[in-house]
Amino acid sequence: MIKIMIVIVLGVFTTSCNGQENKQDVINETETTSHDSNLENDQSNNQNTQTSFQWSNFENQISDVVRTVFQDSKENFWFGTQNGAFKHNGKSLIRVDSIKSELGRGVTIKDITEDKDGRIWFGHTGGVSVVDGESITNYYESDGLLSNDVWCITTDKNNQIWIGTIEGVCKFDGKNFTTFEIPEGKLDTTRGVSSTKMIHNIMEDSQGRMWFSTNGGVYIKDKGLLTNISKKDGLRTSFVNQVMEDKNGSFWISTSKGLFHYADKTLKNVTTDIIKNVKGTGTIMQGSDGNIWYNSNLRDIYSFNGGDFTKYRVSERDYGPATFHIYEDKQKRLWFVGYGGAYRLEKGKFLNITKDGPW
Repeated sequence: MIKIMIVIVLGVFTTSCNGQENKQDVINETETTSHDSNLENDQSNNQNTQTSFQWSNFENQISDVVRTVFQDSKENFWFGTQNGAFKHNGKSLIRVDSIKSELGRGVTIKDITEDKDGRIWFGHTGGVSVVDGESITNYYESDGLLSNDVWCITTDKNNQIWIGTIEGVCKFDGKNFTTFEIPEGKLDTTRGVSSTKMIHNIMEDSQGRMWFSTNGGVYIKDKGLLTNISKKDGLRTSFVNQVMEDKNGSFWISTSKGLFHYADKTLKNVTTDIIKNVKGTGTIMQGSDGNIWYNSNLRDIYSFNGGDFTKYRVSERDYGPATFHIYEDKQKRLWFVGYGGAYRLEKGKFLNITKDGPW
């Protein structure tokens, strides 16, 4: 079941069409019910284990698969799902129906960002879309976008939009798309979808440097200089999923072979004794309390306080938050979204957030 659903999540639809402006459509939220489930007891090495988990009616989720969650400057929540984009405005959950592919089909939203003007940008399987108030503009390859198969999107300090696709990187200044050349990596044969030019994540650090997570390691753009960190430098693999900067200005590199800490030009594999014989680590973030959160093998969630790891594991009979994205909102609540819907960790329990909340 897990393997089948992952293939569905990673399926792509490449299309092209002229950018067009549309009005936002909405749908009403639906009711849901819930019941309890438990996490496995599992302790090894210096791991603690949390065991509380609340499970809900699967068919009443925001979506079967939620790829990403984002809270904007007005505190609206946006959910990127395999069924398109959803917005919760503090009162109700609405669906953004006008984000479409060339043929007018629905898309899978993979990443969300906000620019300095308060516009919300979406990277998805049919191109790039932006919500500006009540209007929506869709951009495709015919508008200059490098590829309609978009995997990540972010805004830099100069309000330029950086877009990572299956064919590389481009940036958008509001009028024109410009390709930014990144050296090719290798094809990741362990994934259902891969390419030598795929960009998994783009991050701007506190010094204004751009970090690109690729199948050829991490590429760092520092003004006119492009440098690389990869297997040759001590990473166990050059397949990098994400890079995160922590509050101390050091970096965490999530790869297909584990999680690495990068500080003072030194790499350290922090998961050597914790994660073995798995497909590495995926999403990663630092909470307001300083703990590092990440997932491994999709279904395992860990937190790391600098000394000890705490593992969160859903029992075999329940899929739970098979996590694609871990996120902390402005209320300092931790969200875990993925296969099975959206969850928040509250008072030691994973609380399922359905179409009806609780918000």
